[in-house]
Amino acid sequence: MADLVVTSKAGVTHSVPAGGTLTFGRATSCTVCLHPEDGGISRIAGQVTQVGDVWFVTNRSGSRPLALVDRFGLRRVLGPGERNPVEGRIRVLVDGSLGSHELVLAGPEPADPGEDGMVTGLPTVAGAGVVVNDADRLALVAMFAGYLLEGDRYDPVPRPYGAAAKRLGWERTTLIKRIEYLRARLTKAGVPNLQGFTALQGLAEYVLTNRIITPADLVRIGL
Repeated sequence: MADLVVTSKAGVTHSVPAGGTLTFGRATSCTVCLHPEDGGISRIAGQVTQVGDVWFVTNRSGSRPLALVDRFGLRRVLGPGERNPVEGRIRVLVDGSLGSHELVLAGPEPADPGEDGMVTGLPTVAGAGVVVNDADRLALVAMFAGYLLEGDRYDPVPRPYGAAAKRLGWERTTLIKRIEYLRARLTKAGVPNLQGFTALQGLAEYVLTNRIITPADLVRIGL
C-alpha cells in the first residue's frame, strides 16, 4: 500500500505510512500545527487516515467547515464530521481568524473506470463535435484563471467579463460574444447546466473536468 504525502503551506512534507494517521489543527499536539494562537481554527480541525485500501480526509471539528479542492480546481465544503476519499492530489483549505492555511494531500491516483471491465452502454456524447479553438481557450483561461491558481491566489469564481477582457487586451463585447457562443454550442450539443444564473459556473466545471484548460495554460495570459 502506498504512503500518503502531506505538504503544508510552508513547504514542510509529512509522509503518512499505510495504516497511519495525520492530524492538523490549532493544537500543538497535532502532526501539523497550523497556528497555535488562531482561535478560528479548531484544536483538531481534521485528520487523514486509511480505511482498508482507501485514504480519507475527515473534518474533526464540531463547528468549522473545511474546503477541499480537487485535481481540476473545483472546490467543495466538507462539513463537521464528514469525510472524503483522497484520490490523487487534493488541497485542504482551513480558514482561521488570522489567515488561511492550505495542505496538499498526494494519494493514489483514482482508478480508470474502465479497468474493471464493468463499464457498459453507450459512451457519453455531451459536447461531442464542439471545436474549442485557440481564441476560445484563451477566453476560457482569462475567465476561469482563479480556479487554476493555487495558494492565496486560488479563487474559484468566474472573473467579470471586463476584468477578463482587460487581461487579454480585448474589448469586453468581444469576450462576451466568444464565451456566449461557445456556451450556446455546448448546450446544443447536450452539455447540461449552461443556462441561467449559474451558467458560467457550469461552464467552468465542464471545461475544467474535461481538461479543456489546465494550469499549464496560465502562462498564456501572463500568470
